[in-house]
Amino acid sequence: MSKQRWGAAVLAGALAIGLSVAASPAQAHDRRGGDPVRTVGYYTQWGLKDRGIPVRYLVDNGTAARLTHLNYAFGLLDEQGRCVSSDPVADYQRLIPAEQSVNGRADQPGQALAGNLNQLKQLKKKFPELRVYISLGGWTGSKYFSNAALTPRSRAEHVKSCVDLWLKGNLPGTPAGAAKGVFDGIDLDWEWPATEGNAGNVVRPEDKQNFTKLLREYRTQLRQQGFKDRKTYDLTAFLPANREAMDRGYELADVYKLLTFATVQGYDYHGTWEKTTNQQSALRVPEGDPTTPKDSGEIVVDAHIERGAPLDKITLGVPYYGRGWTGVPDRNNGLFQQSTGAAPGSYEAGYEDYRTLKTLVAGGKFKLYRDDKAGHAWLFDGTTFWTYDDPTELARKGRFIRDRKLGGAMIWSLDGDTSQGELIRGLSSGLHRR
Repeated sequence: MSKQRWGAAVLAGALAIGLSVAASPAQAHDRRGGDPVRTVGYYTQWGLKDRGIPVRYLVDNGTAARLTHLNYAFGLLDEQGRCVSSDPVADYQRLIPAEQSVNGRADQPGQALAGNLNQLKQLKKKFPELRVYISLGGWTGSKYFSNAALTPRSRAEHVKSCVDLWLKGNLPGTPAGAAKGVFDGIDLDWEWPATEGNAGNVVRPEDKQNFTKLLREYRTQLRQQGFKDRKTYDLTAFLPANREAMDRGYELADVYKLLTFATVQGYDYHGTWEKTTNQQSALRVPEGDPTTPKDSGEIVVDAHIERGAPLDKITLGVPYYGRGWTGVPDRNNGLFQQSTGAAPGSYEAGYEDYRTLKTLVAGGKFKLYRDDKAGHAWLFDGTTFWTYDDPTELARKGRFIRDRKLGGAMIWSLDGDTSQGELIRGLSSGLHRR
């Protein structure tokens, strides 16, 4: 038996008796004196179409060289729970011109694979240790996860369809296996089991138990496919900050055992679904915070640990965007004040990328405020308030992750950084000792 086959057999045995899943070789980075093992970034399907950010941007601004993992968001599920591409043009049909291409060569009509997936394939060739996952679901794409997880048959059919589409690379209208080798694993962004999340999601009380069963089905089929392909396929999931959602929707200790690692929500603690201005991603609860229950990175990390999460599997999320309110009284520098609603944003009200928020400070109208004790920053111009993370706060978060001996940082989303890569450089400076 070859070493690789022997390794697959050992992994199979471990999974059969419910042991924790070991890191794949590409993940077993030297911690360099206790440094975190991973930096995970989400690249969005709509990054090029809606924001003008091609995969090439991640090379040019220094991000790709600092990532260990990239999650491509999102693949969707149909009503029966099968995996589908929601935008075939963006995923694998659009011809990318030379100036936007990772390898500097333009796509040609008739080639087997184009679009974002071909660019990710080129990115992996340029950075061979980078692990790339397909992320399924997301806030607006979690409607049918409950259907997929409902029965043994639906779970098996769901996973089979995802393996066939994304790992075997059998995309509709392309040669068989055209996208094989692009993805090294699957990331589940079910938001949230047993809790509605986005309006209209299918929700069942048994989602909690079914999510664990779905992970077991994934492990079985990923092991089988990995054996055929002589490689290890990873399985990760995005897990919530909200403690009620944790307890209602997850057998968390079991979930962590089945995952290669988890990405944990480290943002959206507050936003314009509330009228009161507040931090969205502070490390600690700011003095005077009027809300109950309190939310912070420290609270969320501790909640996962209390529920059985191993430190090295917690990958704490950080935002490359801000949340904003307007109609805010000019008191307390705008913090903890009643607003009239969401601030205007480039893509949606109350939401703005860092690369745009940075220009507000440079323009001189907005003033930057910082709470070094709680670990958060905000902008205020006397009526409009933005809570956001800048390079200073991301460096602080990197140090927090390193000091707590967590597994790393996750970024939502990579298109929010500047062309100079200011955020990734700030985060990396905190994660790694110099």
